[in-house]
Amino acid sequence: MSAARNTVLIIDDEPKIRRFLRAGFELHGYAVVEATSGAEGLKAAMLSNPDIITLDLLLPDMGGSDVLERLRGWASMPVIILSAVSDEAEKVRLLKAGADDYVTKPFGIAELVARCEAALRRYFRGKTERPVVVAGPLTIDLVTRIVTVGGAEVKLTRKEYRLLQILAAHAGLVVTHDLLIRDIWGDSQGDNIQYLRILVRKLRQKIEADPNLPRLVVTESGVGYRLQSARTDVLEPAEDPA
Repeated sequence: MSAARNTVLIIDDEPKIRRFLRAGFELHGYAVVEATSGAEGLKAAMLSNPDIITLDLLLPDMGGSDVLERLRGWASMPVIILSAVSDEAEKVRLLKAGADDYVTKPFGIAELVARCEAALRRYFRGKTERPVVVAGPLTIDLVTRIVTVGGAEVKLTRKEYRLLQILAAHAGLVVTHDLLIRDIWGDSQGDNIQYLRILVRKLRQKIEADPNLPRLVVTESGVGYRLQSARTDVLEPAEDPA
């Protein structure tokens, strides 16, 4: 089973650049998806739901600015522009169009990764007001994807982390079954709530002191789940009613 890692989508038609970026991102713990054209990049963004995108401006089928415009029609993840053009007016135009940063080629991979992490921190701070979410002994760093319980790191699969990430983004609020199923599996599982129940059970086994009496991920009967606030002390049976 794949571990939880940030996924970067690289949209660039130059094989050497893609190899350079893949090696650098993987060295820093990212999962990598590649696309060689604008159309392929837009499709990959929809299918892989990456955490961040690096976008070259010169693509064989459309301009990177067109790709950015289409992405911003439905997606909010950070987009880092990579370009050999250092024109200030172009940078300003793209930043106003929705790019999160603009990196001029050539660049070092350490600088690029640092800029990506900064963009992710801003993104999660804007969504949750807290890039690090704490609920009792549970700590979730939404930028690095490091999850700890009582200071000890917990290894989660990608789906387990995605479930916890969604709950953390709505900490203290109920997240419905439908929203969780759609966000984690897309349309592939329809309204099959059993998959969600199994995933919740596996997550609880890793983060709860007693999975049979969960205190962190609690059930709202017939509605969904909620990441409990640190000050609330609620016990419930582990079996979830429909």
